[in-house]
Amino acid sequence: MANKKNEICFLCGKTKNQTDRLIKGKYGYICGDCINAASDLISEEEQQSIPNDVQLATPSQIKTHLDKYVVGQEEAKRTLSVAVYNHYKRLNQSKKSDVEIQKSNILMIGSTGSGKTYLAQSLAKFLNVPFAIADATTLTQAGYVGDDAETMLRTLIENADYDIEKAQQGIIYVDEIDKIARKGENTSITRDVSGEGVQQALLKILEGTISEVPVVGGKKHPQAQTTKLDTSNILFICGGAFDGIEKIIGKKEQHNSIGFSANISDKKNDGADLSQVEQHDLVKYGLMPELIGRLPILVTLNPLLEDDLVRILTEPKNAIVKQYKELLSMDGVELEFENEALKKIAELAIKRGTGARGLRSIIEKSMQKIMFDVPDMQDVEKVVVTKQCIEGKTDALVIGKKQIA
Repeated sequence: MANKKNEICFLCGKTKNQTDRLIKGKYGYICGDCINAASDLISEEEQQSIPNDVQLATPSQIKTHLDKYVVGQEEAKRTLSVAVYNHYKRLNQSKKSDVEIQKSNILMIGSTGSGKTYLAQSLAKFLNVPFAIADATTLTQAGYVGDDAETMLRTLIENADYDIEKAQQGIIYVDEIDKIARKGENTSITRDVSGEGVQQALLKILEGTISEVPVVGGKKHPQAQTTKLDTSNILFICGGAFDGIEKIIGKKEQHNSIGFSANISDKKNDGADLSQVEQHDLVKYGLMPELIGRLPILVTLNPLLEDDLVRILTEPKNAIVKQYKELLSMDGVELEFENEALKKIAELAIKRGTGARGLRSIIEKSMQKIMFDVPDMQDVEKVVVTKQCIEGKTDALVIGKKQIA
């Protein structure tokens, strides 16, 4: 007969009289309370959504990181920081909660070169999650020649080293989303390969669905190997320039100003504030209301001015000028850009309408001869890039030059 004194839970010490059940095992007893506690602990660990390597930071910490790489756009960085923080908190929500937090994808509106793609890239890098970029203009309705919506999911899986769990916590940036807008608010009765059809294909993926993704190749094939990917926790950030949306905003503002007190001195409102854009403006532009509903967070980026571009050239942690200085320092040569040269680079980028995206190509063209010649020179102490050098009128100033014969 078993010794009643030994019938106690080996974890908490409760006796048979102190608990609803006491189960005997090979090495002793365990009570029902400890079994339930262990079960809850295991369930919480299994339901933990965010992988250990995802860096969940506060909004202020996220913005501080973005400040190191992105100049200006303060309001956009704050909005993005809060949105991303809430998104990954949502993934970490206790399964016991009765409140279901819906996913909030993001739509960024800003001119070419204003930093939309770079912001998304910087966020993914900081959070240590897989990242993929898709160009909406290359996507087509399923069944047509081109990339279908699952292609961007395959890219995300590849960038996650085929770790499905990790890919399902990633970020996908869909660029040029404005280019698939319908030509007006009325639904076309004809088949639309690159516009409304693509918007329809994106709807379920943005909201959350189990998608069959081809592991190899960009298209589904009956014999192709596929894998299932749940998009419910993937954060989608869509971006576009939305050229001409200022006119839609401007008409709305003019309509609101009708009356004796209206300001009629500025009838042409081409400089409408993008921060005033609303969901119904995007519907007028040609995006489907259902798609806009899956992109509830609107982030607008201001056009970059000359001073902004000069700061972008010099201030960020990986600024282009800093990169070239580092490259020449490896040859023991100091590099200096005159202020007028920096302003000229910014001026050319604005003139070309490329924003920050065009800065590198302008500098690389001006630096090509320098980077080619300097390694074959001796006793070079310093290279100075002038405005005339950027304009292509003269070469850069080389101080202490003694060229090898």
